[in-house]
Amino acid sequence: MSHILVIDDDEFFRDVVVQMLQQEGHKTTEANDGAKAMALLQRAQPDLIITDILMPHMDGVEFIMELAKQSNNIPLIAISGGRRSISSSFNLESAKLLGVKVTLAKPFNQTALRAAIQEALA
Repeated sequence: MSHILVIDDDEFFRDVVVQMLQQEGHKTTEANDGAKAMALLQRAQPDLIITDILMPHMDGVEFIMELAKQSNNIPLIAISGGRRSISSSFNLESAKLLGVKVTLAKPFNQTALRAAIQEALA
């Protein structure tokens, strides 16, 4: 199975995603924002990154742009639940404009996550 980095500032949601991934046999690493994820990438390169869009310190858009600057080609899945003034679809469309091919709106189930992983790694 794959090594997947999960980046989300919502600890509960991140834990749920990690549990789903581990049930599928994946190895996981976690970060609560893009800055911490960048530091983790200095030590190990995962097979896939799942990143939330709206986070403090370094949000998902900034993280995706920084990866692109570094010519890092790790496949990405962007996830978002939106906020009051910003819809999840707006956030996910922004990620697609930055080159992310696979997106998921929160909340999602294990079947949708499995399909997104297969698509991202194909």
